[in-house]
Amino acid sequence: MDAESTSAIERDAPGLRYAFDGSVEIETTVRYDTVIVGAGLAGLYTALGIDENRSCCIIAKEEIDISNSWLAQGGIAAAVSSDDDPALHFDDTLIAGAGLCDREAVRVLVDEAPGEIRRLVSQGVPFDLDEAGELSITREGGHRKNRILHAGGDATGRETVKALSHIAAKRPNITFCAHTCFYDILLDGSGAVSGAVVTRDGSFVLIETRSIVIATGGVGQVYKNSTNPSVATGDGIAAAMRAGAKVKNLEFIQFHPTGLWTPENESRTFLISEAVRGDGGLLKNSRGERFMTGQHELGELAPRDIVARGIVRELEKSSEDHVFVDITAQDPEFIKRRFPTIYGECLSRGIDITKDWIPVRPVQHYLMGGVRTDLWGRTNIPGLYACGEAAYTGVHGANRLASNSMLECLVFGRRAAEDINRAAPSTSGGTTVPEIPVRRAVAPDIAALRRRVQELMSEHGHVIRERGGLTLALDGVRNVLGELRGVFSPEAQYLETLNVAMVAEAILTAALARPESVGSHYVVLG
Repeated sequence: MDAESTSAIERDAPGLRYAFDGSVEIETTVRYDTVIVGAGLAGLYTALGIDENRSCCIIAKEEIDISNSWLAQGGIAAAVSSDDDPALHFDDTLIAGAGLCDREAVRVLVDEAPGEIRRLVSQGVPFDLDEAGELSITREGGHRKNRILHAGGDATGRETVKALSHIAAKRPNITFCAHTCFYDILLDGSGAVSGAVVTRDGSFVLIETRSIVIATGGVGQVYKNSTNPSVATGDGIAAAMRAGAKVKNLEFIQFHPTGLWTPENESRTFLISEAVRGDGGLLKNSRGERFMTGQHELGELAPRDIVARGIVRELEKSSEDHVFVDITAQDPEFIKRRFPTIYGECLSRGIDITKDWIPVRPVQHYLMGGVRTDLWGRTNIPGLYACGEAAYTGVHGANRLASNSMLECLVFGRRAAEDINRAAPSTSGGTTVPEIPVRRAVAPDIAALRRRVQELMSEHGHVIRERGGLTLALDGVRNVLGELRGVFSPEAQYLETLNVAMVAEAILTAALARPESVGSHYVVLG
């Protein structure tokens, strides 16, 4: 069943078209040819693809180093070795996607991957090299060939974003707007993009533009525990839904099998990269048994949804709260060199991964669905684009293949920029903020409402789901939305909570619309 839809909130409450209300006063109006919402890899790479004679603004809620891209430990998948081929990469992606990938989109992804790697090398991304001075290529779960390129050992995202941000900072046509909250998309009388409303330094700003790129990354804060940073509240997806953009496959949430377990409930879970298992790490229970043996031909390197369910079932049998990754058989110097970030983080917590097993459990990690786009990043709204994790391009299907996510940012971010460049430069003027009702000043406990959504999603929208639980969670989330719809606050906490609740409702609605288990959406009777 196709889980594509416009926002359920718009169907239930047509008056709530905007997150802001009629009490808002625009203090400043600016104009850019293109506005890119998100400063991670997808946003940066798109910006670098925009013609230098077109003005481009990159909006970031925090600083550039607060993004999923910056935190990405895994690498970038590309068939660049002599014994590999894009056709093999294509097959592995389809297998991981459980039959729901868009084959044409996957073909574009894998065929254009080697070219993107060459571009990154030319732009100074410091990929790791082997002893012969060639690109070092490793393997991760679901890949039958070594095709993962890394930088800084286990800091590929950070090193890639650093290199690209330095280039972007020197481009005179690119402006960075940090500490800026993205509220809503404005449309003209024909239904095309005409501008955006944002806040900066406590003031509301109108941006006149004819093209907006949603590159806001994931939705991790919909859950209590996630590898995503605190800014991952689904702002771009929610704003796109409010504007009438179509979304698809939001039920497919990837739970990374190996988030670092700690006895404390941390706001962001540290990730133990799949590359640790790719380089010999074994999954074991507390008795030292390799419980993934016999569950899949690839064992510990099976697709992530299979490994995550294997761990959940093991925890249910043992009544324990974590299992372990054991990489102690590897040479200690290799471990320190290959995984410096993981080694250092674990050591700071009293875990020496050269000697100790690493306690892990599944944690929310990645959204396979998103704002529906075509092969050029275009949505159903003229002038609105999406790329990266916030987009549904069709390449991931029901389960993302490891290290295809950064590649997706590159391929479809560049394609979106190329399509924007083909359009005639926009003319200024004509953007107005519509007159809308004033809502009550915020009264509910916003923090408590957000926690309620996160608790419902973590209990009922996790690795293994029950239809009864999904229905219960949907009712609860809609109750939260009912409290949020009639109020307004200019504080970021209100905007984020509204967006979290909107995305949660869309995820649960999509999950209930798909009765069969497939990929990361696994439903049992109940």
